[in-house]
Amino acid sequence: MTDASSGRGPRVGGRWLTMFALAWLAVWTVQLTPVQLLLPLQLDTPGGSRDWIGGVVWSGLILSVGGLAGVIAGPVAGMLSDRTSSRWGRRRPWTIGGSVLTAGSLVLAGAADGPPAVGAAWIGVSVGIAVVSAALTALIADQVEQQRGTASAVVSSAQAVGIVVGVGAVVLLGLGIAESYLVLASFILVVGIAAAVLLPDPPASRSALADAAATRAAGRDRWGVLRRRDFSLLLIGRLMVNIGNALGTALLLFFLLYGIGSPSETAEDELLLLIVVYTVFVVAASLVAGAISDRTGRRRVIVVVAGLVQALSAALILIMPTLVGTAVAAAFMGVGYGAYMAVSLALATDLLPDDRDSARDLGMVNVSANLGQLLGPLIGAGLVALVGAFWLLFLVAGILSVIGSVLTPAARPVRASLSPGPAAR
Repeated sequence: MTDASSGRGPRVGGRWLTMFALAWLAVWTVQLTPVQLLLPLQLDTPGGSRDWIGGVVWSGLILSVGGLAGVIAGPVAGMLSDRTSSRWGRRRPWTIGGSVLTAGSLVLAGAADGPPAVGAAWIGVSVGIAVVSAALTALIADQVEQQRGTASAVVSSAQAVGIVVGVGAVVLLGLGIAESYLVLASFILVVGIAAAVLLPDPPASRSALADAAATRAAGRDRWGVLRRRDFSLLLIGRLMVNIGNALGTALLLFFLLYGIGSPSETAEDELLLLIVVYTVFVVAASLVAGAISDRTGRRRVIVVVAGLVQALSAALILIMPTLVGTAVAAAFMGVGYGAYMAVSLALATDLLPDDRDSARDLGMVNVSANLGQLLGPLIGAGLVALVGAFWLLFLVAGILSVIGSVLTPAARPVRASLSPGPAAR
């Protein structure tokens, strides 16, 4: 394995990065638009007093159950794609299959009536997204060496832009819930299949597959990355930071309505404004931090600082629980989360113990983020229900972000072939 800072190893061009970014834009748009807007609208139960808490609880339960299904599906799909010997490639069949499953489930979600039906459809969406994400993330390990920070920044930038694209389209075009789900389904179907076809994905050689099978048969990777202490600490850190982020974002529409007291007729526009602010800073921070980490190799330092910046955003909301204060906090959260997600993914790729199981192991990295995003709404709903307000939610968000950031310094390269250098400092 070439040292990430050495200047050697394969590079990808602008066309590859553009198609990769578009694929992730589709993934994040169809995943986060329902989370931020459509599911709360479907599940909201207004009526004064504490009736609205029922909508918060249903949102937390549905997002958590769907996320749990995705957490299981991601590593399984990654492991199977590592072993796929199709002449069409290892990752391509899974990208296409996951895109089709996601699109079909989105259509069902738009037609669903009542929380159980919505939840069942959301499980399908979560599984499909997990399959696509596992395949796409593996392409970084498969094909990128020198530009892992940049490629990882593309992933986190697309996450922020995807929220704006999806919520903006729904709000500005005045789309209904069923229409919105149909548009999202068309987007992932077209872009997912196009990315699978256009991104290179050479089939694995028979000797490589046989070698990987022999390694697994010998039991040397029975527990994979989970038995690597430093990798496990990085996964736990990503989990904590993602729970902190989900606590601050997943219930944002409810916070505007019932925490700040925004009128229902303006809450969607205010949500879009906050998402735009968040997005601008996520994109800027992820691209800058990713490029700096590629150039200097100081990934661990950047990750620690980024997690602490996200924690600061939670403190700002506690101090200024107003629309203006929330907008300022959204900017800080965007800086912290954008830099953290871009550079921590690059760091995780540097720490991979074995390229032969890269999709499986990076599937675990995705799990750490997805598990945080699924636990966040559930924990947040419980915290809001416990005190009948949002202050405890943001307090816990800040604490978890700090915990996640301080776990990172323990993560160091584990490959015997990776020479000591700046790549993981």
